[in-house]
Amino acid sequence: RKLMNPEDIEALVHNNTAVALYFSGEDCGVCNALKPKIEALLEQKFPFIKRVFLDTKEHLEVAAWLGVFSVPTLIIFIEGKEYIREGRAMSIHALDEKLTRIYEILER
Repeated sequence: RKLMNPEDIEALVHNNTAVALYFSGEDCGVCNALKPKIEALLEQKFPFIKRVFLDTKEHLEVAAWLGVFSVPTLIIFIEGKEYIREGRAMSIHALDEKLTRIYEILER
């Protein structure tokens, strides 16, 4: 897996309608518990969202550039703009509701 820098992320965000960046740490229990749930939600209900999982130790420059100072942090960009930023105790149900609203708007 390729290390990404801010320019790579910027290109990814601007070349895709929707991008989800999930920042975590390998020794973070909350991160490891949430990741499969977020991955399953995005894969099953929102497959149009490009998913990128980033370890903050490996991607410190990207994390700092985006102002990610704690893990886990999920940032979702829609049409090039940050639309959702969730951290630590995020609710999968609430995330599902927010993404459903976005999905309905994009379908119009």
